[in-house]
Amino acid sequence: MNSNLNLANKINIDIFLDGADLEIVKKFSEYDFIKGFTSNPSLMHKSKISSYENFIKEFLKITSKPISFEVVSDDINEMKEQAKKLSSYGPNIYVKIPVSNSKGEETTEIISELTNLNIKLNITAIFTIDQIQKIIETVSPKEDIILSIFAGRIADTGRDPTDIFIESKKLIQKKSKKIKLLWASVREVYNIYQAANVGSDIITVTPDALSKIVLMNKNLDEYSIETVKMFYEDAKKGNIKI
Repeated sequence: MNSNLNLANKINIDIFLDGADLEIVKKFSEYDFIKGFTSNPSLMHKSKISSYENFIKEFLKITSKPISFEVVSDDINEMKEQAKKLSSYGPNIYVKIPVSNSKGEETTEIISELTNLNIKLNITAIFTIDQIQKIIETVSPKEDIILSIFAGRIADTGRDPTDIFIESKKLIQKKSKKIKLLWASVREVYNIYQAANVGSDIITVTPDALSKIVLMNKNLDEYSIETVKMFYEDAKKGNIKI
C-alpha cells in the first residue's frame, strides 16, 4: 500500500476509515491520508463489541482524529439524550444521528437542537435530495454537520448516486460552510475518484476497500496478464482438465 499513499493524499477528498475492529484502527491511524474514522452498530456487532463505553474509550486512546459514533435508540427523545452522552466523551467525536427512525419519523428537529448545543453531528442513512433539503431548510448549524449519503446503496438500486451530490453541493454552498458531504457505503476504489469529482468532502472506506489502494493507477496490461495467470494457476490447483 505504501507506494500509493502519496497518490491517496493528492486526491481532493478526506478519507475516513469505516470499521469497529480496534486492531485495524490502530494500523490505519498511523497513515496521514486517513483523516478520520466512523463506526455503526452493525460494524460493532460484527466485531463483537459488548460494551459501547469501553469501545469508545479504547478508540479515543488510539486517535485524536474525528470519530463518528452512532446513537442506538429508535426513540427520537432518547436519541437526543444519547447524543449528548456520546458527545461528552471527547471533543473529536461526531454523533451519528439517522435521518429518521425505523418508523420513518424525521429527526430534523433534534438535529437542529443538538447543533445548537455545539454538538458535532453526522447525519446518516441519507438516500434522497428531499432528505437533504429538509435538513438544510431546518438547521442553521452552530457546529459542524456531516451529511452521509449512502452512495453505494443508491447505486445498488441501479441509480447514479452522483446526481444527489451535485445537487446537494449547490444547496449547501448557499447555506453554510459548516455542512459537509460524505460519500458512504463504498464499493470500489473508483468511488474515491467519483466522490472527489462531484465535490464530496469526505468518503468512508472499509479496510477491504483500502487494501485495494495498491491497485490505484496500476498498468492495465500488467493487470490483464496477472489475471490470466491467476486463472491458469487456479486451473492447475483444481486439476481442471478438458
